[in-house]
Amino acid sequence: MNARRDALNGRNRPIGVFDSGIGGITVLKALRKALPHEDLVYLGDTARLPYGTKSPETVTAYATQATKHLLGHDVKMIVIACNTASAVALGPLTQALAPIPVIGVIEPGAKAGVKATKTGRIGIIATEATVKGGAYARAIHALMPEAEVSQAACGLFVTLAEEGWTKGEVAEAAAKRYLAPLFKGRNAPDTLVLGCTHFPVLARTIKKVAGKGVKLVDSAATTAKAVEEALARQDLTAKHKRKGKTRFLATDSTERFARVGGIFFGEEIRVKDVELVDIKPT
Repeated sequence: MNARRDALNGRNRPIGVFDSGIGGITVLKALRKALPHEDLVYLGDTARLPYGTKSPETVTAYATQATKHLLGHDVKMIVIACNTASAVALGPLTQALAPIPVIGVIEPGAKAGVKATKTGRIGIIATEATVKGGAYARAIHALMPEAEVSQAACGLFVTLAEEGWTKGEVAEAAAKRYLAPLFKGRNAPDTLVLGCTHFPVLARTIKKVAGKGVKLVDSAATTAKAVEEALARQDLTAKHKRKGKTRFLATDSTERFARVGGIFFGEEIRVKDVELVDIKPT
């Protein structure tokens, strides 16, 4: 009886989700939709964003520290809702935390891109660190060796998303500047992977500039599906039937987190529901 109770309690533990800031809330939103009974703890490392301009060593250190903090909340799984951290820290974290499952956003996004393309030409827009690391290209080529992959670093999109400047002249000008090299010529991609969790809130502007014939791929929903499958595979799916709780943690400015986070979450986040935390270096 005690073993059964312990197993049940284990399944009912929360899922930990982290990002360098607020963009990962797009993944949190997809998780909440796909897994309505799961408790979720989201940590936005807003004091140290963006991760996309940091070195791989620094990103790995930050991701490790964020994960350690979430483990203090007795989470049963870690979801890296950050493309940059997924690109450089997924391997080390998976090895260090075993048997606790760790899910990143790169592989699900790559799978969705390969599934969506009809020509085999796939474009990726991401942060500088994600592009330089080449994780998306490797993941896509592992699934489709003949794919033609082109990439563009679009760091300003992160700032625009965080500021809520998701449409209008400034957003369109940035999109035109970033996307022009990808879509010039006859071999332009027919599929564009949004390789940063901040980018979905700019999807309408990106779509407008890229053109109607281009399929946009947001890895958030695909990541949520991967999480659902991993929970079932390891018998970690919550067994209670109540509505799952969502807890928000931020390392800086709870007011700004609530204001901008609501844009990504699609509903209001109250300031009083965001807890200010201090992540200690490991």
